[in-house]
Formats: sequence, C-alpha cells, structure tokens
Amino acid sequence: MVDAMGRIHRHRCDVLDLVCPTPGRLLFGPAVTLSYFPSCGERLPAERYNFARLFYEAIGEDGRGAVLVMACNGHPEVSMGGGTKLTRVVNHGLAGVLADGRLRDFAELATYDMVTYCRGEALRWGGDVVTPFEANRPVVVAGVGIWPGDYVFADDSGAAVIPSRDVETVLEEAHRVVAADAAAAERIAQEDADDHHGDTER
Repeated sequence: MVDAMGRIHRHRCDVLDLVCPTPGRLLFGPAVTLSYFPSCGERLPAERYNFARLFYEAIGEDGRGAVLVMACNGHPEVSMGGGTKLTRVVNHGLAGVLADGRLRDFAELATYDMVTYCRGEALRWGGDVVTPFEANRPVVVAGVGIWPGDYVFADDSGAAVIPSRDVETVLEEAHRVVAADAAAAERIAQEDADDHHGDTER
C-alpha cells in the first residue's frame, strides 16, 4: 500500500510502531478525527472538553465504517482512552481506532467487534495529562497529516493514510505492485548466479 502511494504521491503516508490487541486483523475506512491537548481545567472545562461530546461531533449523523483517529499532540506514552469509553466505537458501527498514544484494557478491547491500533497498552488514566480538544479537524499522527475523510489502512506492519479522492486509484495500484513483486520473485527464483556476476543491484 505504501509503495502504491509512493507512485502517486510524494508525501509520507506511513505510520510505524503500532500494536493491536487482536494481531492479524486489518483496519480500513475513512477517518474521523479527534485531537487531544495538554489538560488545563481552567481553559478546557470538562463539561465541554470530554470524550463523549467530541466523539459525537466527530462521527456526525452516521459513523458506520469509519476509523476514529485520535491524535495525542506530543504525548504518545499517555492513555487516550480505554474499554468503557471505546464501547461507543462499537455501538455506532465504526471500523475501529487508530490512536497516536496508548490505550487501556487490551483484554477488553480484544473482545470488541472493531479493530484497534495504538502505541501500546497503558495502565494509568491519562486525563490529567491530555484532554479531548477538537473533532474533525486535520491532525498529525507520528508526523503524518490526516484529514477527515482520508482512508486509513492498518495491519501488523503499520498504517498507511490515503487521500480520499485517490483511494480507488491507490488500491488498484497496490494490486499491480503485488503482482509485479510476485513476477519479480519468480524471475529471481529462475535466475542463474553466473548470469549476474558483478551485478550491483541494491
């Protein structure tokens, strides 16, 4: 997927070092975004700046099939939520979560009908460090810009972010990349070492 993006776009699209409570599962869907900000009770009162309110702002009237992208804004080691809060993701039919921080309750998340990728599991509540701040604005996750509506593709290798208008083109190109790689591997399997003496392939 990243190779296909590289043939169409010049910008970086890959997010690495993610973990999943259910390894092996694929996450794919259009992004709805929720960004966090360093906590401050005076400037960010809890009655306005809380996960429930901003989650519903993010998904709008219908979040089915979407990926909730949660941007930590500089705090990747802090918990951004846990099993109870994230039941909303399941209840409203989202495909899952991509979090640029840690999440709690992996054992619980593993039982949910969604896919979650994040920076790792947390034990401690993180609300005294970061607070939900904005919904459905462009965010940055591990240096990659994500706009609402961009498509997120994630598996055990990492995640790729695809501009919404190009998702079909990128998926078609990804199939061509896979086919070309398979053909190249077949040619390599048939080659003779003597035919490549002195080659400088990298």
